[in-house]
Amino acid sequence: MIIQFLFIGLPYAAIAAVVIGTYYRLTRKEYTVSSLSSQFLESKYLKWGSVPWHLGILVIFVGHLVPFLLPDLWADLVKHRSILIALEAAGFVAGVMCVLGLVVLIIRRIITSTLQLVTKPLDFVVYVLLLSQILLGLVTAYSYRYGSVWAPGTVYAYLFSVLRLSPDMTYVQDMPFVIQAHIALAWVILMLIPFTRLIHMFSIPLEYLFRLPQKVVWTNEVRWNRRSERAQYMESRRYFFRGVAGVTGAAGLLSFGVLEKSGHYFQGQTLDDAKEAALLEKRLKRMKLTTEEKSYELERLKNEAIYIADLKELQPATGKYFIDYEMRPALAFRDAKGLPNLLSAKCTHLGCTVGKDVDGQGRIVCPCHVSYFDIHTGVPQAGSPTEIPLEHLAWHVRASDGTIVAHGAPDGTVATTAAYDAAKSETYKVFIIKSKGVTVA
Repeated sequence: MIIQFLFIGLPYAAIAAVVIGTYYRLTRKEYTVSSLSSQFLESKYLKWGSVPWHLGILVIFVGHLVPFLLPDLWADLVKHRSILIALEAAGFVAGVMCVLGLVVLIIRRIITSTLQLVTKPLDFVVYVLLLSQILLGLVTAYSYRYGSVWAPGTVYAYLFSVLRLSPDMTYVQDMPFVIQAHIALAWVILMLIPFTRLIHMFSIPLEYLFRLPQKVVWTNEVRWNRRSERAQYMESRRYFFRGVAGVTGAAGLLSFGVLEKSGHYFQGQTLDDAKEAALLEKRLKRMKLTTEEKSYELERLKNEAIYIADLKELQPATGKYFIDYEMRPALAFRDAKGLPNLLSAKCTHLGCTVGKDVDGQGRIVCPCHVSYFDIHTGVPQAGSPTEIPLEHLAWHVRASDGTIVAHGAPDGTVATTAAYDAAKSETYKVFIIKSKGVTVA
């Protein structure tokens, strides 16, 4: 019940609140759409909090928005490991900047008496929620890495389902608690936008970029000269401190990385027997999976044909998963003539695995973006994100004595030989074969 509220009820309540509340404030109370600037009350610490916070949150916002709006472009980018690592690192650094900036802004609000006069309790609520959200994002990025790869097919698929007014929480209901909390808290923050200073994000002065230039003339020449000298002196100091801060920050990060590794090295093994056993068990499972995968690769390199299933095991309404020669998931069906129908199960949109169950119209569905593919032609339905059909795979059927009695080509054509006997089809075996140069006469 709670899960349904967090991922179905709360999202629509948040969307309704932000749309109605923002419209009301923009049209009825337009002069309240502001962050209530506090720069005149305290400016010394403002830049150390505001600048890293706004830069960091802008990077994070773009990093969340691009894969949502341009999933194909994003998928092409994260295929390259170097780009993937760079994106993950940039997002993590931006998150750290946000945390540091928020901490400075919170402390600034607490220790400055003049700011306390214009600070409302809801301001601290917003600070706490934003800080919690960023920390949850950092924990997610550290504990469940490469979210740039797995998020588009899960979290963003859930968001698409919400926006399509057909919410599907199965994408996120089995996810770890940290990720679920990150998603739910995002809806809470969205709901609070019209009622807090977060509304100022809708008051960006874009007209400032296009207005005519203005020149301010100071009429007191003596005072102007003094201010110019003072400004030059302060500007030189500012550049000096910026340089020192940059060098110090870089040296600090480098030192932290080196000292952390050195500390772990000299500290030695700190795991107890139970934790070490769990770690070894996890490593052993990974090794077994790697060994199994490599055995499949070796089998496909050495053999021109690989056994998939007995023909009697294949069904027209439920496919049988197997691994093709390209180490990709594939499906085997039995057509109306009693012959195999082998298709790639790798979706031509984002590369996810399509379902094995056939609906009443002879289609299988890709759960990532709810697109249907015809199992006979592999062609996706009209309006799908992809227009590329699923690939047919080459195969042949052997009798018990090894004689080839039927075969299919990658273009979907099927043929039987003179040795084919429908009465003996229950004893036939299906093999996938290398498709290079395979044709059906």
